[in-house]
Amino acid sequence: MKDFLTSAGWDKAQITPLAGDASARQYSRLTLGSKSAILMQDPEGDTALFARLSRHLLSLDLSAPAILAEASGLLLLEDLGDGLIARLCDARDSEQTLYLAAVDALLSLHQHPAPADLPIATPEHLATMTDLAFDCYGAALGQPDPEARDKTIAAFSPILSEYGAPEGVMILRDYHAENILWLPDRFGPARAGLLDFQDALVGHRAYDLVSLIEDARRDVDPMTAEACIQHYLTNSDQNEQQFRTSLAVLGAQRNLRILGVFARLAANRGKPQYINLIPRVWGHLQNDLSHPALQYIKSLLDAALPAPTPANLERLKATCPTQ
Repeated sequence: MKDFLTSAGWDKAQITPLAGDASARQYSRLTLGSKSAILMQDPEGDTALFARLSRHLLSLDLSAPAILAEASGLLLLEDLGDGLIARLCDARDSEQTLYLAAVDALLSLHQHPAPADLPIATPEHLATMTDLAFDCYGAALGQPDPEARDKTIAAFSPILSEYGAPEGVMILRDYHAENILWLPDRFGPARAGLLDFQDALVGHRAYDLVSLIEDARRDVDPMTAEACIQHYLTNSDQNEQQFRTSLAVLGAQRNLRILGVFARLAANRGKPQYINLIPRVWGHLQNDLSHPALQYIKSLLDAALPAPTPANLERLKATCPTQ
């Protein structure tokens, strides 16, 4: 890393570690006089892909960190500041303003085809990704149910084919308030600063919207969530009934996977704090499953997955090696 910073002219900078995320990536802010930059360390990730996608987003006049220098596992990024919209939503009015700016960025992104060579979020792939709910969440609570897992995957595939098939747009996947910056000095869709897109896929345009409004980390005001949906519908050519069904179907798929991911983060990565988020994810899942299109899947899940009661949350935390 020292050679990288020296070659980039930042070897004399003050280094301040920043809070990480659920991944193995590490971030630091570099300060050199009046200048600052962000150092991303991701030795196991594809930093070249992040750089390529950042340049793609910038070419669309969206806001992503400019790449100042790059090497294998290392990136020096433009510092877009600390204005995460999750920290700025102190009232409903401000929340709606910030969230609608995030929707504007999606509307702009969806006017363009996804970059070449991105993996495709096929219905079969998305359906298979729900396995973690059974193999990590359910199993940790003493209810491994491979039969229900296989039935759920089989039932999800045709529903996702109808309501979640890829539409040729880029989906960012982790599009939520802790990954989006408010940049008030910029204009239009560029006011939303995009930070997390290295796991992007080609997918359905409802995917990132439901990620935004069904946030695992904070409660989004229902009026804000509805305003986001209406804003997207008003400014696109989507059929409302079809699109709302897509939101429910893709929301259920995402939230099932997140249940498993959070359980796995506690058990395998020593991060029990994610267990505290599971009740909110469970609530989103139940809301999604109330849609008539998911009636059969709801019946499977009701029988197979235990609710995150206080006792079950403690059992999940107990799987963490640091507890």
